[in-house]
Amino acid sequence: QVQLVESGGGLVQPGGSLNLSCAASGRFSSIRAMGWYRQAPGKQRELVAIVTSSGNINYVDSVKGRFTISRDNAKNTVHLQMNGLKPEDTGVYYCKATIRLITYWGQGTQVTVSS
Repeated sequence: QVQLVESGGGLVQPGGSLNLSCAASGRFSSIRAMGWYRQAPGKQRELVAIVTSSGNINYVDSVKGRFTISRDNAKNTVHLQMNGLKPEDTGVYYCKATIRLITYWGQGTQVTVSS
């Protein structure tokens, strides 16, 4: 019913930048919250940033000051601008959306930060 498609991942050097995008498509009335999670090799998936329909934003401490999440409600999209990337930011980044009482996940986009 609902599909989330991520884009913008890739390979960058430490200190570089990437901008991730996620677009939601399907039949739905509204999206309560959209955000980004990531999963590094051998570690659990963790919240990176999330924004609700009311504009409330939350970041994991490790990315504060470096990442910025933004949402375009009209286009049902969410973006994650990542600056000052570090090797520890490496992982698969997943888009997440909550619609009514159901959570949807994208397939993920790989982000690799390496010299």
